[in-house]
Amino acid sequence: MADNKGLRIRQIRKELSLTGEQLAALLGVGKSALSMIETGRTALSERNKNILVQELNVNPDWLDTGRGEMFNCPREEWQPFAKRTDNTVPHQSVPLYNIEGTAGLVPLFVDPTKIKPIDYIHIPNLPKCDGAIYVVGDSMYPLLKSGDIVLYKQMNDWNNIFWGDMYLLSIDVEGEEFITVKYIQKSERPGCIKLVSQNPHHADKDIEIERVRALAFVKASIRMNSIR
Repeated sequence: MADNKGLRIRQIRKELSLTGEQLAALLGVGKSALSMIETGRTALSERNKNILVQELNVNPDWLDTGRGEMFNCPREEWQPFAKRTDNTVPHQSVPLYNIEGTAGLVPLFVDPTKIKPIDYIHIPNLPKCDGAIYVVGDSMYPLLKSGDIVLYKQMNDWNNIFWGDMYLLSIDVEGEEFITVKYIQKSERPGCIKLVSQNPHHADKDIEIERVRALAFVKASIRMNSIR
């Protein structure tokens, strides 16, 4: 007999009019493996749960418990989400990652489906975000403080940089990864970019573009206030 989560996965497939072959291909498993998941003989992996949440906009709370709505927005509002445009998405589930637990941004950006989020963030009417992490350090204070959360969209092409905007970067510093949030401006030095802080106590710094191992555009931030 199928467990409740298996039945819910079958409900998703039926609701989206997907064949077993189509959903299995999306999840990267065989049709027989999908059948075992739907009938409760095999548990749904965290990787496949992430795919359902990120690619099909499935509500992770509904997937786990059956409570709430099956999807984070109505079918007719999926177009911006499906096309990965910068249009506002009415609802989305943004995975929140613990960078210390993922060994840095690079493995997270290479294949986020292999990394287990520590939670999901639900904020309506934001552009599509790939993920969220906690800020460490005070270089962007008072705009951001250590412990705040930034939501980001991964970037792969330097030609798409918006100079002067805020970015999340992974930088190679003598073989070690340094993760920071900075404004990126043009540098007078060839092959370099200028990293600019909000905090006046942090000096601007020019670094070689080749030292940037991962790059993401900061779409939004969440201020984490402490109550004493």
